[in-house]
Formats: sequence, C-alpha cells, structure tokens
Amino acid sequence: MIAIVDYKAGNLRSVERALKKLGLSCRITADTREIAAAERIVFPGVGAAGSAMRDLMELGIGRVIKEAFLSGKPILGICLGAQIVLDRSEENETVCLGLVRGEVKKFPDYNAGEVRLKIPHMGWNRIIIKRSHPVLEGIKEDEEMYFVHSYYPSPADRSSVIAETDYGFLFPSVIGCRSLIATQFHLEKSGNAGLRILKNFCEWDGRRAQ
Repeated sequence: MIAIVDYKAGNLRSVERALKKLGLSCRITADTREIAAAERIVFPGVGAAGSAMRDLMELGIGRVIKEAFLSGKPILGICLGAQIVLDRSEENETVCLGLVRGEVKKFPDYNAGEVRLKIPHMGWNRIIIKRSHPVLEGIKEDEEMYFVHSYYPSPADRSSVIAETDYGFLFPSVIGCRSLIATQFHLEKSGNAGLRILKNFCEWDGRRAQ
C-alpha cells in the first residue's frame, strides 16, 4: 500500500486520483502506524512551510518520515513536499525535516539580467535532466511539467540535483537523496509525463542509478 501523507497541506485527492488511475493501491492517511507500515510514501502538499512543519511535528508524522528515509523506504515529495525535506526554508524562517542538506529560497524579484520575474512561477515549463534516475526513466529531454510556487529547493550538494528548470535562471526542479526523490512541479497535473513519473516511483526499489 502507498501512503499519501495527510498533514493538512491539501492537494491530496488529486494525487490519490492519479495513483488510482494507474491501478495502484493507495490511502490518504495521517495515521503514523499506517505511514510506517506502508511500502512507500507520497508526500505532497501546497501552502506555507511554517504551518506545514508545525502540523507535521504535532501529528508525529515528521518523525515517521525521517525513520522511513533512514530505513531506505521509497519516498516521493511533491511541490511543498519537495521543499520541507531540506534543512530550512526562507518561508516563515522555518526549520524543516533535514533529509537533504540545503535550504528553500524565495524567487528574487529580478534575475541577474534585471528581468522582472512574475511570482509565483505558474504554468507549464520544461525540465532539463542533469543526471539519470530510475524515476525519470522514459521522460523525454525538455519535457514540460506544471508548476505553481514562489519558493524553490536549493540543495547544498549538486549531486542531489536531478533536473533543473529555467525561470529567468536555472533552479532545481527535481532533487533526490538515497531513497527520496522530490519534484517541485505537480506530477498529478502534469499529464502523461507526470503519470509516468508516478508509475516509475511506484516500481522503484529506492536505489539510485549510478
């Protein structure tokens, strides 16, 4: 069973529908015992880092996700779930889960070429794959995905960056470490390519391609 983590961060039903469309068994749950017993964990979310981390810790889910990561269980973060796996976020100056070294940064008003950026970054944009990963198998180079966000993940170790996206500057849009992979874009809103990534994740054993 796939646990879709319910930590009051919304966007859960669309993820559930996408997984069920693929014929996969899943359950939306905030029960720490169910999450711990699941074969794999999907960690979606929309909203603010501060309130999300507060709810995660109050529900005891943060501890369970850390334990699952240390055990090598496959974990997929989506959108906000791709941010709060890092050490800290500039949003609400939030201490996060610390599964991946680094921080979450707010998009600047202007890029280095002094072009004003429209925030939030919203709509379809391509991803540029930087390194191979089993969860991106079959995804075409420059495939477009659906984004809605004002902050982006910035891992300290470049080896954790699996794909980037250009929004006036290159930012990490897929990150990974050990049995964790996380996408800043919404897989459940990214058409067939998003479904392919979800399917790949559900077939992945948690080991990184070399």
